[in-house]
This record gives sequence, structure tokens and C-alpha cells, in this order.
Amino acid sequence: MADVLVYRAEGAAVLDGRDLYGFTVTEWRLPATYPPFAALLFTPLVWFPVPVLKAVVLGGNLVLLAWLVQLSARLAGRTRLPRPVVCACAALALWLEPVFQTLLFGQINLALVCLVLWDLTRAPGARGRGVAIGIAAGIKLTPALFLVHLALRGRYREAGVGLAAFVGTAVVGALVLPAASVDFWTRRLFETGRVGKAWIVDNQSLQGLVARALGDPHPGPAWALTAVAVAAAGLWLVRSAPDERTAVLLTAGTALLVSPISWSHHWVWCVPLLAVALAQGQLRAAGLLGLLFTARTMWLVPHQGDLDLRLPWWQQLAASPYPLLALALFGAVQLSARSSSASMIRYA
Repeated sequence: MADVLVYRAEGAAVLDGRDLYGFTVTEWRLPATYPPFAALLFTPLVWFPVPVLKAVVLGGNLVLLAWLVQLSARLAGRTRLPRPVVCACAALALWLEPVFQTLLFGQINLALVCLVLWDLTRAPGARGRGVAIGIAAGIKLTPALFLVHLALRGRYREAGVGLAAFVGTAVVGALVLPAASVDFWTRRLFETGRVGKAWIVDNQSLQGLVARALGDPHPGPAWALTAVAVAAAGLWLVRSAPDERTAVLLTAGTALLVSPISWSHHWVWCVPLLAVALAQGQLRAAGLLGLLFTARTMWLVPHQGDLDLRLPWWQQLAASPYPLLALALFGAVQLSARSSSASMIRYA
């Protein structure tokens, strides 16, 4: 649970008045990488001895997993699931590699996904819609793409509320930690290398895929141009998606693809993806998705040292299963849209 130790160290740095971005912890020398607002939320972690903290985080993540199952069912258009069904689905979800890795590292992925999904699936007209997404973006920047999602889907008021909430988190961080805020927003935000090596198989983003395919640890323009094209295509699909559940999954896929680093445990969006597939009666697709997210193929290819950069072509598929899946889903949505348009034209 290395990430728990990082979060705890961030909280300690805030309370002790130390440089938030000047320390590393654990044998892997992990630094703080989130905005200052997140560090403020981590301060209560200092109150717990490390063994107790790990138990609390593990228990909390299990509760969040059960909530994610319920929220995923809501996204898929199903009514509230009975508690035994939720517990059974959560138990099965533990076998999904992103979920297992989230628990293993003590990550906050489940909390962020729950915040976003809860906000997106609330009843129309509910008070404060968009706030939870803004807070999630203030903790870890990637969810900010869901503010764009709201705007593209015509939910402008919610997008504005979410943006205000996100700005509010930055203001709170700046008021409490002014030096750290200047450091993060003007410098650390752009140092993606602090997060980790982008080319290792742990990174299931588009940059990781391109770096491994080219055998280049710094793909530069090759990745940047591809990311821009994928972002444009993904957001266009979000805007034209036939229903909200598809749009939400497309936004999540776009965010995970274009983020410079998306560790495998960031892909906990596989839970709502599976829920939607099951709710739509696509049992074969759900089975394939379940197999892909439990197979752990990226850990089966050689990945010690720089072996990630020297994989033969036939191992590239196994090394990048999640971004390739997202790209395939983009293609499937596009083909489905074209097929529907052609059917409408023939009918007319």
C-alpha cells in the first residue's frame, strides 16, 4: 500500500509546514503529485498508526467498491440492487485487475469514480449537480474532463457549477498553502516524469502504448499528435453519443487515453463498463471484458528494466490491453452510429 504512505506523508508535510513537493517516501522514492487541495484532505491520515491506516483504507475501499457497483447499475438504467447482489458483484469485481491493484496500492481511484458517477447519475434538477465532479478534479486533475462532458451534453449550468467548485479547490489550496500552490500550478503540473516512467507496462495510456510500440521512452510529437487526434475524436463521440451512459464511458476512456500516465489501477471504470454491457444484454461482450480485465496480460510480458521498450510485435497487444480496448470501443461506437444513420436513411 505504497500510495497510502505517500498520502500520509503529504498530510504530515502540511501539518509540519514542510515542502509538499520536496520529499519522497518508500523504497521507490515516490513524491507527492496531486494538487495542494488533496494534501489538505490527507491531513487526517496522520492521526492513524500505519498498520491501522492500512486497515482503514482497505475497509473504506471495499465500501466504495460496493457503492461503485450500485452507481454502475444506476448508470446502466437499473433500479437499486438488493444488498446481497451488490455484495456478490463487489466480490467478483475484486478479481478485476484495476480494482485489485487499487486495493493493493491503497489508491483513491474508487473514491474519485464514485464522486463522478454519483454526480452524473443524480436526478435532473438535483441541487448542486456538478460540485462533486469539480471536487474530484481538484483532488486529481483527470476528472476535469467530465466538466467538458457536461458542456458537450448541453448541461451548461452543471458544467459551470463544477468549474466553480474546481476553482474553489484551487483557491482553498492557495489560501492555506500559497507556496505549494505556486509550485504546483506553475511547475509540478508539467513535470509528468515525477509520476513515473511513461513507457513501462504499468502505464496503460496512449503515451505508454506509443512509447512501447516505437521502442522510444520519449515519443514526443508521435504521442502528442496522436493524443490530440484521439481527444478530438473521443469528445466528438461524446457529443454525438445516443445516450448518457455511452457518453460517460466515452469520456472516461478519452481521459484515460490522453492522460500522459494512466496506471493500470486507474482503469476502475471497467466496473461501470461491465455493468452497462450486462444491462444491455451483451453477455458475450461482458464475458470478453471480464476476461480482459482479469487476465493481467501486461504483467506476463517481460517488463524488468527497459525490457518494456524491446517487446516484439506479438507482445505489444498483451502489453497495452486497456488503451487498445478503449480505441476499439471508440471504433465500435462510430460504426454503430454510422449503421444507425444508414438505417434511418433507408427507412426514409
